[in-house]
Amino acid sequence: MRRAFGYLDIESKTKHKKRDNPRKRKDPYPNLVFATWETVDRPRQVIVSDMTAFWARFDYWELTFYFDVFTKEILGRGITRRRGCTDPYYEGLEQAIKKITDHLEYTGGTDEMSIIHTDQGSVYTSMAYNEVIKDKNIVRSCSRAGKPTDNPVNESLNGWIKEELMIDFDLYNAWDVPQVIDAYIAFYNTERPSYSLGYASPDEYYRRFIDGEIKRKDTFKDRILDETPKFIRERRKKDGAAHDFGIDGDDLEVMDDLVSTADAWIMAPVSTNEEPIPSLVSTLL
Repeated sequence: MRRAFGYLDIESKTKHKKRDNPRKRKDPYPNLVFATWETVDRPRQVIVSDMTAFWARFDYWELTFYFDVFTKEILGRGITRRRGCTDPYYEGLEQAIKKITDHLEYTGGTDEMSIIHTDQGSVYTSMAYNEVIKDKNIVRSCSRAGKPTDNPVNESLNGWIKEELMIDFDLYNAWDVPQVIDAYIAFYNTERPSYSLGYASPDEYYRRFIDGEIKRKDTFKDRILDETPKFIRERRKKDGAAHDFGIDGDDLEVMDDLVSTADAWIMAPVSTNEEPIPSLVSTLL
């Protein structure tokens, strides 16, 4: 329902008295990415970070990762057993800054800026945290308040990385949790194939880019920042194209259903019964 209302630009009307008071707290940093993650075109261009928590045996742990959006590499990590401790944020940040600096020195791209994108957590938006990157070629970007979908890369990676740690590395029963985390990071960066990288590991994908095997597309500078969710923009674009051919929305829905039925018929397994398989035309009708 929310998605349908958002697509149709419908707002709910209530009898509550309208308040014109603006938000007391403005976004500390602009969102420089929104839904343009696919336009990132080089290593160390956009780095995302978030904190996740888990239990190992009877201990509570907080883990902070820093990911390179282009190579999916884990650039830094910080971990602690103290709930609410800020040290992991800074520990991971220092490691990520070193990776950024090493990359710029190796490639000679000293004028290329890096973006660190996070949520609006108290540590990420603090003066002390941002003072660390003040004199670096780094700019800050923040998700909108209450919008975890503004950082889908990190949310997704955190989710299945924790699952792999628990299942494949038996993190829950580990005695030395930091050692297990570091062992996983080494495996993840150098050995684990990634589907989005063509089944290359993050390190291999980075080397291929540096060696010129992967060409830079220069798409990030032309990105269009739009708060409208991507699925709504794609649907409106699809409706606009259909309108150009004189197809209204109802007809477009019928066509989508027919295509889905045709796909299901084509992908269905061959029948082993003696009865003949219905024709595609009869299936659609």
